[in-house]
Order: sequence, then C-alpha cells, then structure tokens
Amino acid sequence: MVPASEEYRLSAAVRTASLGRVWRPMDDLSLHVLDIAQNSIFAGAKKLVIRVEEDPETDRLAIEVVDDGVGMDDAEAKAAQDPFTTSRKGKRVGLGLPLLAEAARNTGGDLELTSKPGQGTTIRVWFRFSHVDRQPLGDMTDTLMTLIAGCPDLILRYEHRRPGLDFVFDSSELREELGDVPITHPLILGGIRRALKDALKDD
Repeated sequence: MVPASEEYRLSAAVRTASLGRVWRPMDDLSLHVLDIAQNSIFAGAKKLVIRVEEDPETDRLAIEVVDDGVGMDDAEAKAAQDPFTTSRKGKRVGLGLPLLAEAARNTGGDLELTSKPGQGTTIRVWFRFSHVDRQPLGDMTDTLMTLIAGCPDLILRYEHRRPGLDFVFDSSELREELGDVPITHPLILGGIRRALKDALKDD
C-alpha cells in the first residue's frame, strides 16, 4: 500500500499537470524544467527527453529538453524568449524562458532555443557550476513524477550524468515491462518515486 503522504503527493502532481501550469516562484532549476516540459505538452509533444549533466571538473551544469511538439517558426521562437510576450496562438507563454535565461546568464551561462514548425523544439541551458548565484538543481524526482503521473501517455526519457552517476529512466521501456498494468497504478507510481529518489538522492 502507498502511504497516505505518497498518495497526496501523487494526486497533487496529477492536478498540477492535468489542470494546467500553476505558476510558482522558480526557486530551483527543477521547476524551470517542469515549466518547459509543460509547455512542450501543451504544444502537442508525445515524446520528451530531459538531459541533465553536472560536471564540476569543467565547472558546467547543462540541461537539455527536447520535444516532438508542433514547433515554432523564427518569430514565435523569438517571442517565446521575450519577457513582454504573454501569448502565442492563444497559449500563455509567460516568464518561464526569460527567467531561466536570466538565471543562466547571471552565472556566465546562456540559453539556446532551436525549433522548426512540425519538428519540435530543443532548449539547451547551461550554468557555471560553482557560481554563487547558480540556483540549486532542486528535486528532479518531483518534476518527473508530476509528468509521469499527470501525463501517462507521454513517452518520457530522463538522462542524468554526474561523477559517479550515469542514470537513465525511459517510460516506454517501463510500460513494456508492465504490460497491461497502467503506469499510473499507485503501487507502480510509488515504486517509480522510490527508484528515482534512490538514484538521484544527492540532488
């Protein structure tokens, strides 16, 4: 049985992903990743790849989010990075990308967005790892659980590399193993959370 506290976290995750993006202060990078991922889902993405690479030796933290959504033309991609743009084809863009870009540049890093209509979008952002102003990575487990529980049909791949860790989670591989058991079954979600927490416990 999943503990009551676990069920509450999972139900909150479902509400967050299902009812639309709820703006929260971007206190850590995992919330920025969630914001980008939800933008991808709203843009029709069926597949999402999230990569995190922490490399203290080169003093770099890099995050990449790749989707297969509807994509954007050059004007739309530029508008998505404009803090004064609040809508794109009827969908709220908000301050997510501009805030993330500013956070990266404050550490000597930067953000790059590439997109083409019908071919999806890729966002790459990097930070100086040791910079005093770099936001903490935060709880990537919570971000991933929000996406898994709230968007069970999404093909989600998460890759995380740092010294001593080379971790990959692939929801499509897990679904093959589960067969007819839904990935949103409480016992499955509880198991996924525990596995993620254990693998990413130093985050």
